[in-house]
Amino acid sequence: MEVGVSLNMLQQEGRTDASVMRNHLAIGDLVEPLGFDSIFALEHHFTGYSMSPQPTQLLAYFAGRTTRVKLGTGVIVLPWHDPVRVAEMIAQLDIMCGGRCLFGFGRGAARVEYEGFRVPMDEARPRFAEAAQIVVKALRDEVFEHDGEFFKIPKMSIRPRPISNPETRFYASSVSPESAELIAKMGFGMLVIMQNEWSKAAQDVLKFREIQIDAGHTPVPAIVSSNIACAESRDEAVELAQQYLGAKWDSIENHYKFSDGGLAKVKGYESYGKMAKTYSKMKDPGFRKSANEFYVSIQVVGTPKDCLEQIAELRRLTGLGHLVGEFSFGGMAHERAERNIRTFAQQCLPTLKYDPAFQGVVTPAGAAEMRGEKHEDVFAPA
Repeated sequence: MEVGVSLNMLQQEGRTDASVMRNHLAIGDLVEPLGFDSIFALEHHFTGYSMSPQPTQLLAYFAGRTTRVKLGTGVIVLPWHDPVRVAEMIAQLDIMCGGRCLFGFGRGAARVEYEGFRVPMDEARPRFAEAAQIVVKALRDEVFEHDGEFFKIPKMSIRPRPISNPETRFYASSVSPESAELIAKMGFGMLVIMQNEWSKAAQDVLKFREIQIDAGHTPVPAIVSSNIACAESRDEAVELAQQYLGAKWDSIENHYKFSDGGLAKVKGYESYGKMAKTYSKMKDPGFRKSANEFYVSIQVVGTPKDCLEQIAELRRLTGLGHLVGEFSFGGMAHERAERNIRTFAQQCLPTLKYDPAFQGVVTPAGAAEMRGEKHEDVFAPA
């Protein structure tokens, strides 16, 4: 199986944005030498939740500093962009990296970002669907045109032309059942952000595959994104995860404002509204401790042996073919993040890449005993 690294550049109080970014670029420079298979860049704006506003630009930087690893977006938020420009950026990156790229797309869930780009949030789902169709056509067809609800595009051709058919390596993340159905029918692969019980994630993957098959598409193994805390002792790994994943809750609330329940009133985001109850209780120390313990329990956390056992189970359940780990999260000190990624690379990667138990395609089992105590509507996005 393939294993990659996601860079999430969270703004840190008391530090310049440039210094935070330099630390994450340094983590990115470790990815290829340590033997990982990919580097993933996020897209966020305006709050410092993840200081990566242009993921293809960040990946172009690594295209010139690497020769082997794949370069992925997790994700490009299509409703915020002109889809023709997105196709152009993809085509240019495809050439710059020699076809080593793959692309995840999403529709975003932060009102501050929609407001900043002056895009009506209640149009997110249809804008996503239409933009995705245009991006595919622009990359696939020498000449294309489009006459839709949001975009009227005359006959044109993007230049430069891509070299590796990147439109065949598109993935998308989803939270609502409606969005999952939409992207499955489009033939995109599934990008899973680990934010709920593994059994639920596995069931979502199975439903997604069924929709793909019914629509005439051949399912591809899911890409799964998880925080990873790996240390020589289990206590050290759990402490690392609890401290820094616990710090994520404030940054999530600051960016998404889930606690005010406003998303329940936005067309296409009604299912997000139920999270208001959870996030409004995060100020209670007891509830926050419980939520944090639950969140840690559904990530990859422990000794190298623990991590391998957890990944094996996650692979059995979801059929994942590509695990993307975030090793520096919640404002973790750079030295601690580097120790985290090096421990995992030295003691887990060889097994994941070469052991026969982790080779080949696995059909998702889709069922499991729940890991940890059931928790109400925790949603911790990338």
